[in-house]
Amino acid sequence: MTDWRAVGYGFVVMVIAGLLATFAPVVGHVGAGLIGGFVAGYVAGGGLLSGTWHGLLAGSVSGIVVTLLLAAFGGLVGLAGGPLGGLLGGAGVLVVGLFLTFLFAIDSALAGAIGGVLGE
Repeated sequence: MTDWRAVGYGFVVMVIAGLLATFAPVVGHVGAGLIGGFVAGYVAGGGLLSGTWHGLLAGSVSGIVVTLLLAAFGGLVGLAGGPLGGLLGGAGVLVVGLFLTFLFAIDSALAGAIGGVLGE
């Protein structure tokens, strides 16, 4: 069963760490996913599979939320190029964002597995 409280904690930690990560762009955002996934797995406990699941959910939820926000922003900025510019701007950001969501989910799941084992 999913502990949504643990996923929420992981999500909040990822958002805060992601905001702080703007000072170290590449390492910072990967670190944000690792820290948030670890927190989600640790809070959920229950061992390796439970920690992996909760870390994966926390990473996926945060990636999807960030992707949707950036796609909406890209669409609005692209509207300066007309309706087609808005569509292409938002769709381009959406495709890249979905790829990044996949990457964030993987590192969050790995860190969640470690957190789940330590959280027992």
